[in-house]
Amino acid sequence: MFFSTLLTGVALMSTTGWAQYVLEDDYTANGNFFDQFEFFNGSDPTHGYVDYVEREYAESAGLIGNDYGKVYMGVDHTNVASKAGRPAVRVESTKTYDSGLIVIDIGHMPGGICGTWPAFWMLGPNWPNNGEIDIVEGVNSQSCNDMTLHTGPGCTISRDSEMLGSVSTDNCDVNAFGQGQNEGCQIKTDDPRTYGTGFNNNGGGVYATEITADFINIFFFPRGSIPSDVSSASPDPSSWGTPMAVFKGDCDIASTFRKMRLVFTNTFCGDWAGNVWSSGSCASKADTCVDYVQYHPEAFEDAYWSVNSLRVYKQGSPYVSSESVSSYSTSYSASYSTSYSASYSASYSASYSASSTYSSYSSAPSQTAASEAKPKSSMTKPDYSAMPSDFSHVPWTASDASYGASATNVPETSGDAGHVPYLSPSETINVASTTPTGTAEEISHESRQRPEGWSSRGQKPHDRHSERAAKHLKQHKRNGHGGHRL
Repeated sequence: MFFSTLLTGVALMSTTGWAQYVLEDDYTANGNFFDQFEFFNGSDPTHGYVDYVEREYAESAGLIGNDYGKVYMGVDHTNVASKAGRPAVRVESTKTYDSGLIVIDIGHMPGGICGTWPAFWMLGPNWPNNGEIDIVEGVNSQSCNDMTLHTGPGCTISRDSEMLGSVSTDNCDVNAFGQGQNEGCQIKTDDPRTYGTGFNNNGGGVYATEITADFINIFFFPRGSIPSDVSSASPDPSSWGTPMAVFKGDCDIASTFRKMRLVFTNTFCGDWAGNVWSSGSCASKADTCVDYVQYHPEAFEDAYWSVNSLRVYKQGSPYVSSESVSSYSTSYSASYSTSYSASYSASYSASYSASSTYSSYSSAPSQTAASEAKPKSSMTKPDYSAMPSDFSHVPWTASDASYGASATNVPETSGDAGHVPYLSPSETINVASTTPTGTAEEISHESRQRPEGWSSRGQKPHDRHSERAAKHLKQHKRNGHGGHRL
């Protein structure tokens, strides 16, 4: 009887689930996204034709915004660029991470445009010894995403792991023999919904990056196929099926990838996009990448990030419901008493074992929020002095593509400008009378991607900002750190 009731209790607990990940940081929840990032304003370490501007300038020029819970990061698409480069932003989170689950819902990305080199990635200090994870990256008219790790010596990945992508290079060392300089270990995909034009035409999607001591997995979910546990902020990667990329092999991930920041960049030309300009379809647009980016501002109206949500989760602990604990406690108490009275010596060992097991499940763990990020004044920038000055990132080719149907994602009306949850095509929303009502599929692609007010950003008369911009650009700092997008 004792063992029967014990098994019943354990079986009951197994149906209540395990809290594998709990929310640590929600960057888009309270409308303070940019308060949690630093604006990089040095010269581009990858020698891009870009002028990274400070927050004040970016706000006044309409290069950033946070409307209806969506984060906007664009570029100047009105003016002929100066010799310094086309104004844009690069932001780096003030908080760092060693492990966890990073889930980002992107409505629109800057990729698929000649001259561009956007990326969403993670970066540790003392590059490359503390690692780099490129989650979203591509150049020019590239049609599919590249996912890459960059490290020091001693980190390789297996080509035999089950994944949707394919391993292009397997040595993550930036100086690996037989690979291009800083090529790293790269996994490619042939799904056009993962990047640039195809990604944007499909309404975007979700990238989820799981970092553990044993592996780094990257999942991708196109709009319309996002798991419900992602939308409800209760993610369970074990239920998501095969990852897009699996980085696992002869690599000490726990000691290699440390104190990584979240980074958004939107540079132009440079060591990758510029170097492959002449070999791709973009070459017909101008003699050089810089010429095209400088004199064709209208080409970059759609070179912007639109982020619906960005959340970081940490690993949680097992839990059971109060009903299960009560049921198990009753079963245990009755069976222990019976076993003890019948035969103390025979049942003590089993009862003691049950008691130990019970104690480990008797209370749910505390799921307190993570400690707040350090104030900017206490942050120290990574040491990038180890980065080779002759870095070249040119092993890839690019191709054109344009793809299919449009999808939508519109904000709910609320008392504040908080996070806007993803709406599946079948869900309906009730909003104020001044806003269209209907299913997500019924709202236009344009209205979802650019809320009211965004369409005019960066298109105001040039004389409004020219004097201020000229003064800013003259005084702009150019003390870059050196390194791969560092």
